[in-house]
Amino acid sequence: MNIRVQFRGGMRYAKKTELYEIAHVVEHLSFGANAKYRDEQAYEADFTKNGAYHNAWTSDFSVCYESECADFEWDRILDLNGFAIASPRFNDEELKSEKGTVRAELTGYLNDYSRLIWPRLQTAIGEKTPNLKERLGTLPSIELKDIREHYRRTHTAENMRFIIAGRVKHRKRKIIKMLEGWDLKSGERLEVPKDELHYSDAVLIRRKDASNITFGFSYVIPERLPIKKLHIMNCLNHIVTGTMSSRIFGKARKRGLVYGMGSCISNSVHNCSWDFDGEVSIEDAESLFDLIHKELTSIVDGEITDEEIEAAKAYALGRYQIDAQTVGQVSDYYAENYFVGGELDDYDRTPEIINSINKTDIVKLAQKFLSSSIFTLVAVSSCEKSVITALSEKLKI
Repeated sequence: MNIRVQFRGGMRYAKKTELYEIAHVVEHLSFGANAKYRDEQAYEADFTKNGAYHNAWTSDFSVCYESECADFEWDRILDLNGFAIASPRFNDEELKSEKGTVRAELTGYLNDYSRLIWPRLQTAIGEKTPNLKERLGTLPSIELKDIREHYRRTHTAENMRFIIAGRVKHRKRKIIKMLEGWDLKSGERLEVPKDELHYSDAVLIRRKDASNITFGFSYVIPERLPIKKLHIMNCLNHIVTGTMSSRIFGKARKRGLVYGMGSCISNSVHNCSWDFDGEVSIEDAESLFDLIHKELTSIVDGEITDEEIEAAKAYALGRYQIDAQTVGQVSDYYAENYFVGGELDDYDRTPEIINSINKTDIVKLAQKFLSSSIFTLVAVSSCEKSVITALSEKLKI
């Protein structure tokens, strides 16, 4: 059985900017001392004794607790989730330890160029998110009283959503009863903050040891896409970067310009972004971005073949079946749309939606993103800023 419990309680819900990383620390502490176990080691030993697994993650808006277990112990594991999520016993010793763990995690990210790009891109277009160094700087300010306040405000029954995948037939009533028995205070479903987004000039994060250009760029529209349009964009991403035969990644790989490159859709409550990322040598960067410009322009002009569309739909239908073989994959299918937008995707209607996608749908959505005024490119490299600025100009379609 796969169990996921989400709260709108991520970093953006910190009471003040100086405590930005507090949600991350709360997440780490949730597997520590609680109403039944004296510390993290005791809890972990009992939780994992039959092979069960648990983890958690924090984003700007969410904190999500995930676990997976054998079917025979599903109720024991759900009960243990309740102790961790609903009755943590925060203490100074574990706070000191987990602040150190979070510090080590974030410090490691400073050497991961792709981790540097996206917070800086968010800031450039107007999102109120600090960079990694600024996030590290908030850790010393976090005290036990702040942890307890943030937890009380965000971990409420009304602010919780869950997905449980597995053999739930004849168990639903017991599952609901167990969840209702968790000692969570009443509250409200917290609103997602809304930022005023805008265009930004290209940004260079200079690293002397970065011999290549690691880049990310986004076209953002100020709306949330409905489920059908997400399927349309998934087909478009397949056409441009999905495989070795794709228009951008496939051609770039064949010409020896890149080892890897991708694109995806990020769909939030107020905005949706079409994100691209990759790495290219300084010498090959102009050729790669010329290729990106050429292929995106041709798509905006409607130059997509029926064969490309049918291939993208066939791939989507295949992944639809492949990606539902485990309980974790089933949870993945529902998680983003439900946790972020409160939407339940009708799994059985997916083939019908995919089969209905046509060229007009794809071109219209591509035009909408590529004509957006909310855009920027961020790169990590040792090259001159003028190089990144010139590459950014090629992305104006």
